[in-house]
Amino acid sequence: MKKYTYTEKKDTRSGFGDGLTELGKTNPNVVALCADLTGSLKMNDFEKNHPERFYQVGIAEANMMGIAAGLTIGGKIPFTGTFANFSTGRVYDQIRQSIAYSDKNVKVCASHAGLTLGEDGATHQILEDIGLMKMLPGMTVINTCDYSQTKAATLAIAEHEGPVYLRFGRPKVPVFMTDEPFVIGKAIKLTEGTDVTIVATGHLVWEALQAAEQLEEKGISAEVINIHTIKPLDEKAILESVAKTGCVVTAEEHNKYGGLGESVARCLAINNPCPQEFIAVNDSFGESATPDELMAKYGLNDVAIVAAVEKAIKRK
Repeated sequence: MKKYTYTEKKDTRSGFGDGLTELGKTNPNVVALCADLTGSLKMNDFEKNHPERFYQVGIAEANMMGIAAGLTIGGKIPFTGTFANFSTGRVYDQIRQSIAYSDKNVKVCASHAGLTLGEDGATHQILEDIGLMKMLPGMTVINTCDYSQTKAATLAIAEHEGPVYLRFGRPKVPVFMTDEPFVIGKAIKLTEGTDVTIVATGHLVWEALQAAEQLEEKGISAEVINIHTIKPLDEKAILESVAKTGCVVTAEEHNKYGGLGESVARCLAINNPCPQEFIAVNDSFGESATPDELMAKYGLNDVAIVAAVEKAIKRK
């Protein structure tokens, strides 16, 4: 098993901020828009260094999406920044009509996604956003796992022509993907295995690696795949793995309806039906608590993944 380790923890939103800072220096067409959350989105350096390319629109997210769509007409590459709840649910009509339907080159960048927003509670902990965005025709959906991958994704989407939803988070998490290349739509196999495939995204990727080590001690060989791009999904990587293992566990910080798990299930149903277990929020809203407390209560950690793997294997 390839061992991934870490020496520090950093928030994924800082990966976005540092990626945007680099783009400010290298790509003059990149512009940034924020809805009164510049510090939370780590967009301060871009604003400081490129004030002529930064637009503070205030608490007016729908207007921000309309402005971003308009800026593309002049060849600009707009990056919008606010919390995931406000980046999707609050402005879905504007994204659908002005960005997706019109195929505008807007990068919708969303921080504080999922339960790990923590103490701000259920109204801010959006767990439906992946489903909302992946259903929009032409929308690329990316959900990164650590600081390094978020920075790499930020740089990559600037080169991608078309609308993108980039989802990342608030808490400091292990940095372990430092030297891995980032290619939109290309999964990353983290470990080789023969007994079960664990397909994980976002903060659950590290938990999947921890689960794989625990399973190895039990004599279970787990293949862990990092799915950073949920749409387009790397079906080839998933099908090749499941052809070996015969069962799969999907893991995500999202409602079980509409997320990565359902995309994988659709792929398997069409190509290679097999037992699948879902690590995801079970059709509920969150609540106010620390990120670790919430991940444990809602079954989004290594312990839950190990149990799901054992259940999936028994169903083979």
